[in-house]
Amino acid sequence: MKFRDGMWLVAEGTTIEYAEQVYSITERADKKALSLLCPTRRISNRGDVLNRSTLTIDIEAVSDGIISVESTHWAGAVRKGPNFELFPDSAPEVEATITTASERTILSAGALTATVAGASQPFRIDFKGANGRVLTDLRERSVGLAYNPPISNMQQTGDMRNIQHHVFTQTTLGVGESVHGLGERFGPFNKVGQAVQLWNADGGTSSDQAYKNVSFWMSSRGYGVFIDTPEKVELEIGSERCCRLQTSVEGQRLKWFIIDGPTPKDVLRRYAKLTGQASSVPEWSYGLWLSTSFTTDYDEKTVTAFLEGMKKAAIPVDVFHFDCFWLKAFQWCDFAFDKEKFPDPAGQIKRMKDSGLCKKVSVWTNPYLGQASPLFAEAAANGYLLKRKNGDVFQWDLWQAGMAIVDFTNPAARTWFQGMITSLLDIGIDSIKTDFGERIPAEDVVWHDGSDPGRMHNYYSVLYNETVYAAMTERFGKGEAVLFARAAAAGSQRFPLQWGGDCESTPEAMAESLRGGLGFGLSGFAFWSVDIGGFEGNPPPWLYKRWVAFGLLCSHSRLHGSDSVRVPWAIDNDDQSDEGATAVLRTFVQIKAKLGAYIQAEAAKSVRDGLPLSLRAMCIEFPNDPTSWSLDRQFMLGSSLIVAPVFEEDGSVEFYLPEGRWTSFISGEVKEGPRWIKEVHRLDSVPLYVREGTVLPLRAEGGEISLKAYGIKAGEVGKVEEIVEGALKEREVTVDEAMLALKKTEVNVDEAALAPKEEEVTVDEATLAPKEKEVTVDEAVLA
Repeated sequence: MKFRDGMWLVAEGTTIEYAEQVYSITERADKKALSLLCPTRRISNRGDVLNRSTLTIDIEAVSDGIISVESTHWAGAVRKGPNFELFPDSAPEVEATITTASERTILSAGALTATVAGASQPFRIDFKGANGRVLTDLRERSVGLAYNPPISNMQQTGDMRNIQHHVFTQTTLGVGESVHGLGERFGPFNKVGQAVQLWNADGGTSSDQAYKNVSFWMSSRGYGVFIDTPEKVELEIGSERCCRLQTSVEGQRLKWFIIDGPTPKDVLRRYAKLTGQASSVPEWSYGLWLSTSFTTDYDEKTVTAFLEGMKKAAIPVDVFHFDCFWLKAFQWCDFAFDKEKFPDPAGQIKRMKDSGLCKKVSVWTNPYLGQASPLFAEAAANGYLLKRKNGDVFQWDLWQAGMAIVDFTNPAARTWFQGMITSLLDIGIDSIKTDFGERIPAEDVVWHDGSDPGRMHNYYSVLYNETVYAAMTERFGKGEAVLFARAAAAGSQRFPLQWGGDCESTPEAMAESLRGGLGFGLSGFAFWSVDIGGFEGNPPPWLYKRWVAFGLLCSHSRLHGSDSVRVPWAIDNDDQSDEGATAVLRTFVQIKAKLGAYIQAEAAKSVRDGLPLSLRAMCIEFPNDPTSWSLDRQFMLGSSLIVAPVFEEDGSVEFYLPEGRWTSFISGEVKEGPRWIKEVHRLDSVPLYVREGTVLPLRAEGGEISLKAYGIKAGEVGKVEEIVEGALKEREVTVDEAMLALKKTEVNVDEAALAPKEEEVTVDEATLAPKEKEVTVDEAVLA
């Protein structure tokens, strides 16, 4: 929201008051916090303290590398929930100090410092990170409050019912600084120049709306900011004042945390501690998911035909997904298969699994109840549904006729809903697609626990997915539950996974989705997926095949559409050539399976460190390369693989390789960076490059794992042993029974890396261990 008209004028219809001076500073007794009293005019005599507003700015050392800043106008405002759960795993210790010198007061949280100017100086708070790096600051006229419509005297604020009140801060954007994250946003990767509203909405992927608004952003200067409120937040990112990032909320308080790096990995690791680390997902979830699509007509016979067709094509399906119409029309959601289409769901699911047609089964659901649902009357009578202020159940005809919303602030409603989920698990369902959760009303509603409707709008997605995830974790165990969710907010990373929502079947929408995935990964989420081929429309065969390459190199991969199916033979009239849709899909399913051990290993590190597995923005791995902060058409899969999807029908693609030697995983060709590369790829190929110094665990069809080294030169084979031993300690290599003795493992060094080429370099038992000694991986490593 803009409060000014250019640099000199206040916006029409607005009154603004700024913190002009730090009048006094109070140290908290534990020496971990400062409270600043900041009047909105400079105080030169006693009379100046009258008829004047103040802002209280509380600064606290929260954790090493994290400082919170909270600006408050009227402290008596009721603090309604919900609130983000901070440090859900445990509150950390912090090494905090307060020092005062030369009219400056410095609060430190480890190496991160906040320096406050004294009363005789203009208002200013400077933030510096490790090694004295300048991060950002709050300068003159950067913290304030605003009234809309404008007020002419303070007496008018006696009745605030028709007056909007905002508080805001403006942190400085440095020269060349870029800003990234804020959830799954589909516009430009760098948010500088944009006005962003954090308000979950079901708007597809071609607008400024987002399903997943996450109040966290990352700066190219090596710090991040988490805005600690689930309510609507409006940001002007260099779009009101070009040199400032303004954050505003309607209310009396605004709190955010500045998180030091110096690297993006450091920032994300600290952010994960603050809001919760992602949970692990089961191994089978990384395979191919096949959906019925949304409005297509299907029954048991259709499902069986899809799966048998995939088996005939030698394309294994790990998860089969039943989308909306497994339920009877108008009865969403009643958690019961449509008996006309699926007379024996439990039996059907068992047959699907027993015959090897798929490993697991997923079904679609949402947190709404249409009036025709057999469960509606029960839920309404028991108080499980959101109500209007007059006591009526909240209903509208958007999506489902007479639709109501489950009130997850009611513990009894949560237990009831979890019982419905458990009933699905009882018949063999393994995963739940938790769709919707964005269009949650913020006016004329009352939540069971008294939560503020404006704050609940975004936070509802957290409650909804937490409820379902808890039921599944109770059944399957920690790390074995997995959702397929659309809506999210800060903290939702604990309940994986999420997918990118409704994209069109166009190359532009594929690029939009990629940008959304990059921003989402920079917001603390480890796992992400996309509807391969696009959701809306019918993808032309060339685009489907290019999207297959993109989608199979995301952390999770699902074929899904709206009113058209995504089985490959339906895309190109069952073209049986080596560049037909069936062959292309088979190729990339095989590539992902071959990389399975690597993906699992990188997933474990991603969960541990708060990193995205895929899509991982290039700047996470190469923060010192300025080009990496602008790359929005390529990504990393884990720490060692670059993926550059192809968006052109002729197969042409341009991408960037950072410094070092890079080897094509598909062709074996070696290229040097840093430089831009132009290539033309067949439909069954994509730029997929391996980082120098990588030892990839590769899984063969039979399950055996071998390790292949990239960029290891002759005479440097000892590095392989070091990498492998370190990898095992870090659980980077998934080890099965065939690898219980390291002497059975052969590590091949790519010929392109050898000098001279005639010298074959392998790592055998003599390299890995004395010949007479067998090295095994014990249970402690495997656990």
